[in-house]
Amino acid sequence: MQSVLLLGAGLMQKPAILAAKRLGYRAVVVDGNPAAVCAPLADRFVPVDLKDRDALVALADSLRSSAEPLAAVFTAGTDFSANVAFVAERCGLRGHSYQACLNASDKARMRRCFAAAGVPSPSFRELTASSLADGAVDGIAYPQVIKPVDNMGGRGCRLVRDSAELRGALDEAVRNSRSGRAILEDVMDGAEYSIDAVVWNGTLTITGFADRHICYPPYFIEMGHTMPSSCDEKTRNELIATFALGIQSLGLTCGVAKADIKYTAAGPMVGEIAARLSGGYMSGWTYPYASGCDLTEQALLVALGETPDFLVRHRVPLPWQPHPSVAGKAQPFALYDMPCARVSAERTWISIPGTVAAVTGLEAAAKTPFVRDVFPRAAAGDAVMFPRNNVQKCGNVIAVAPSRTQAEQAAYAAIQQITVRLVPHQPQTDAFLRGAGESGERGFPPPAFPAALDAYEKHPCADSALIPAGVPVSTILPPPLLPFLDSEVDWNHGSLRQVLGRFDELRQNQYAIRADQFWRALLRGSIQGALYVADGMS
Repeated sequence: MQSVLLLGAGLMQKPAILAAKRLGYRAVVVDGNPAAVCAPLADRFVPVDLKDRDALVALADSLRSSAEPLAAVFTAGTDFSANVAFVAERCGLRGHSYQACLNASDKARMRRCFAAAGVPSPSFRELTASSLADGAVDGIAYPQVIKPVDNMGGRGCRLVRDSAELRGALDEAVRNSRSGRAILEDVMDGAEYSIDAVVWNGTLTITGFADRHICYPPYFIEMGHTMPSSCDEKTRNELIATFALGIQSLGLTCGVAKADIKYTAAGPMVGEIAARLSGGYMSGWTYPYASGCDLTEQALLVALGETPDFLVRHRVPLPWQPHPSVAGKAQPFALYDMPCARVSAERTWISIPGTVAAVTGLEAAAKTPFVRDVFPRAAAGDAVMFPRNNVQKCGNVIAVAPSRTQAEQAAYAAIQQITVRLVPHQPQTDAFLRGAGESGERGFPPPAFPAALDAYEKHPCADSALIPAGVPVSTILPPPLLPFLDSEVDWNHGSLRQVLGRFDELRQNQYAIRADQFWRALLRGSIQGALYVADGMS
């Protein structure tokens, strides 16, 4: 039996581990965390830091000379495609070239490749921790976006609205960069999409095209994605053409690619292209659910030097339809699509800052019609915060349905069943409910119901007013809040009416609650804020 070396043993790598075993290969899995959730699935697990290229090569060499020789190197949902390519080249295995994967891993290199090939992407400058002292940003026009050159998941990435925010933002971006570098780039305004593709034998097959739902400036928090996209065919084809040109500019020829891309007033503009499958449940869950195609298995077949037979049998041709901004450029690949017969909607639930006392409603969420998966990430005792990147969320729900409306409504209905209850009397929670933001984070984190909170602040309850024990709060709503019962939704898509009903179901104590504290906490922190105040009265 031959072996496949798989980088990463987290949940995002589960489909790859299972695919290798299903195809008849021995799954040799490496991760720097011996307690990684999918380590027990490996046929052989080896604790190796994924940044340690030399250790990965040494392991690969040992496998090549063993009785179970190495057939492929692979990853999905990690930021180590360059190390995959380096090992594959050293071992004479299939894959993108190492240089191409460096282009797709380092955002500064990536931007330079795009610029040289005329692929639309933001203007940028490369920075280090000393760049402000060197005058590298003198005269720059704001707003700008800053991000590390070599990280993923939105770590260290944010909007910089003026020069007062730049120092702290640069420090955070550099701190999240393995090489101590960041890029500062122009803002792209427009709808955002995520695209997965398989590059094989001169063809480019689109294997996932999703709408991304990005919220909460100055950060870019993906609160979910929906697949297939709702964009029109012309927009979709223009985005795909620009993606194809971006792939060509990076030199990616044999493997997978994923893009974060926007459609701006000037047309498609590439945010980034990575030489790996998407994380965030897209490649391993939502696309297979929507299309019936096991994308990870097909991508692994390419890495093994075999034919991705499902793609070849089911793909359909796509036209070459570039936007005028790239008109005249030659078509770099024969384009194909793998259509989706169903709709997948992934949504996340998040928390205000604090310490988790309990998470309830997970079983009810899982029983919601059309819901396929519920993935909690926070449990009792965990510290939680309002997310500043895409790894600080509390969990995810995936729904699959015949229509977009059914899938999205199911996902939201599921997360509304889930409550992350917080330990009372915590300084970080108290600060959030007071509306105390941090330096450089004007307006962040946002309140759950901003318009209702503004109306309430103009006509607050008297400080001495009490909500009596046992009285449903939904029956004593302050008059200024009546117009907002259904007009706003919180971070988990619950309306004020729904949150009030949920609180009345979950309230457990028989203590009176100070009305002014309760309503402000509810309007700032939704169900979590309301329960936090009530639990603190016990």
